[in-house]
Amino acid sequence: MEGLLTRCRALPALATCSHQLSGYVPCRFHHCAPRRGRRLLLSRVFQPQNLREDRVLSLQDKSDDLTCKSQRLMLQVGLIYPASPGCYHLLPYTVRAMEKLVRVIDQEMQAIGGQKVNMPSLSPAELWQATNRWDLMGKELLRLRDRHGKEYCLGPTHEEAITALIASQKKLSYKQLPFLLYQVTRKFRDEPRPRFGLLRGREFYMKDMYTFDSSPEAAQQTYSLVCDAYCSLFNKLGLPFVKVQADVGTIGGTVSHEFQLPVDIGEDRLAICPRCSFSANMETLDLSQMNCPACQGPLTKTKGIEVGHTFYLGTKYSSIFNAQFTNVCGKPTLAEMGCYGLGVTRILAAAIEVLSTEDCVRWPSLLAPYQACLIPPKKGSKEQAASELIGQLYDHITEAVPQLHGEVLLDDRTHLTIGNRLKDANKFGYPFVIIAGKRALEDPAHFEVWCQNTGEVAFLTKDGVMDLLTQVQTV
Repeated sequence: MEGLLTRCRALPALATCSHQLSGYVPCRFHHCAPRRGRRLLLSRVFQPQNLREDRVLSLQDKSDDLTCKSQRLMLQVGLIYPASPGCYHLLPYTVRAMEKLVRVIDQEMQAIGGQKVNMPSLSPAELWQATNRWDLMGKELLRLRDRHGKEYCLGPTHEEAITALIASQKKLSYKQLPFLLYQVTRKFRDEPRPRFGLLRGREFYMKDMYTFDSSPEAAQQTYSLVCDAYCSLFNKLGLPFVKVQADVGTIGGTVSHEFQLPVDIGEDRLAICPRCSFSANMETLDLSQMNCPACQGPLTKTKGIEVGHTFYLGTKYSSIFNAQFTNVCGKPTLAEMGCYGLGVTRILAAAIEVLSTEDCVRWPSLLAPYQACLIPPKKGSKEQAASELIGQLYDHITEAVPQLHGEVLLDDRTHLTIGNRLKDANKFGYPFVIIAGKRALEDPAHFEVWCQNTGEVAFLTKDGVMDLLTQVQTV
């Protein structure tokens, strides 16, 4: 704290709580980056006015169903709003956070050679019938018929569609491989009992990647490469994850791993060995097994939320759709495949579940919807003279710190006290909250600066605030 008061010698520690992406923001009535000189006003952000309610109950949601922290907080703060059982409106703050997450995912996937595609949500029944998954998926597959009687499903995943696409390319060469094709799209699953908000819904966003290699050895290398990228992603987000051995389920293949966030409300049961690196979903183990199969040490049992899943598929799908390439000897050969999923909306909700307090949202610093919130004095208060100072500070930040363009919000609800607006800011979890209170009338003016992710508070001059915020890293 003393370092903050003396030209912010401790600024790097504060700045680390705010590694975030810049994104667009509502500007008057449009989602766009603000033009120079235009301020982003909290009063213009669309959201239900539920901040001071203990809970929000709408449509099919009952108090007994609000059984997890992330669902309750996201409803209370106005991040989501119920549309129908298992489906939610994603409101502006959540969309901003999700777009930032997608950018981080894009960076990680493209760093290993991923190419982004976009496949239709409607998938013809014959593709799924070819792999027998039309029947295997059972009632979880959302099915429909068009006016001509043709059957489709709303895809929960796209192994069939992507393999059929590759199979349609008849002159692929081994020189073109590997292909790492991925998308971030809406997925659908007819959950029998949707619950936990965005953690288990009927409609959700997922990143799914499909890889095509020229040999089993090359496919295994690609598998390791993608798993490493997932580890890098979760490390960037500051989320405590564990990679566990997993069952291949209805997707199939011979090797599978899940990326889990350990948390009490998790629906997966995990076994982790504290002595070695072994970890597994307990559905892959003999229930009578008490010791680690790798080192015979005792296993620690916990629960987790699955946020990522990887599969080595081999030729399971390429053999069905005849997805071939010409090998080095000029002969047609089946492609070796892998598939890799990340639950985009689930990561957002799981991160809130893991990081938040019981009453306040806390974000991975890269994903917070806004980097900072500035709170001017209440209208008519003794401190009102400082309103112009914090307005000037806002303009200086947005002009002098390029990475914060579109990332700073001004809470212009000056009919409310500073205390009430600070409570709201605490609930939203802005990494930095900057207040023009009594000390803003001093010469020089001192602004009250809260770092929400660390709980630190300091009084800084305008230069001190700028020194702090210019060190904030964005991606």
